[in-house]
Amino acid sequence: MFMIQVPRVSMLRVNTLRVLCRTGTLLQTGWSLKDRQSLSRAVTCALQCCVSTDSSSIRSLQQQFVPQDRGDKRDVRVRHLCTAQVCLTCWNCQHPLKQKPAFFCESCEVVQPPPEDTSYFSILECDCTFTLDTLKLQKKYLQLQRLLHPDNFSQKSEREQGYSESQSALVNKAYETLLKPLSRGLYMLELQGLNIEEGTDSAVNSELLMELMEINEALDAVETPQEANEIGQDTKGKLADLTEQIDTALNKGELQTAKALLTKMKYFANIEEKVKEKLSSFM
Repeated sequence: MFMIQVPRVSMLRVNTLRVLCRTGTLLQTGWSLKDRQSLSRAVTCALQCCVSTDSSSIRSLQQQFVPQDRGDKRDVRVRHLCTAQVCLTCWNCQHPLKQKPAFFCESCEVVQPPPEDTSYFSILECDCTFTLDTLKLQKKYLQLQRLLHPDNFSQKSEREQGYSESQSALVNKAYETLLKPLSRGLYMLELQGLNIEEGTDSAVNSELLMELMEINEALDAVETPQEANEIGQDTKGKLADLTEQIDTALNKGELQTAKALLTKMKYFANIEEKVKEKLSSFM
């Protein structure tokens, strides 16, 4: 496998890199995605080291050096990979941003723009697993919101105010997505390129449809909170079983199985919401 060391590439002059790019010396069509990613990281870091080079030259070289792989959904251009690597610098003082994701600059302490291509799991510093620790998730969420709340930046520049609003909104979205098992599981599938589209649920067979219909009819007919609670407890049990099955499927990498189970979970989660509505009607 082709290997490239950042220090060696960073010592090359920008003109040399441009020549290598145009002549195709380094860019071979047979490279794997991992090879291209390694190269793009190295080139990006090299460009960051070329402080004497103007920004327009850097952008031009970045666009030429690493081609986008149209056959792969992942964009391997430098600008995307740089986000997840050590090449980012503070927009205010140009100090390197070591933390990933970086919410604030360690040097001048100004808020940074929202990270690109960073998963919600990374933003909230939790394990990328279906059965994550929701208490730890909530603790990190509250911590970030205290730091990033727009009210804290009312006396700052418009740019910082805009970044704080964007960062706060991103943290909110990440928390809401990861908090509940259904949205968390759907997001994990999305990270793998799978989506559950409306009207195309292959897992909804006739047996499941009949079960759902019976539950909905029973829920419509309830006359007391006790009856609604019984349906609610039964639904919670089904959701708990599905949670275990989905976790097992995701851990084994059985994405299609997880997708089918999440489809079922979507319907039972809907019933759970209907039970809550029914209970509130008795109050």
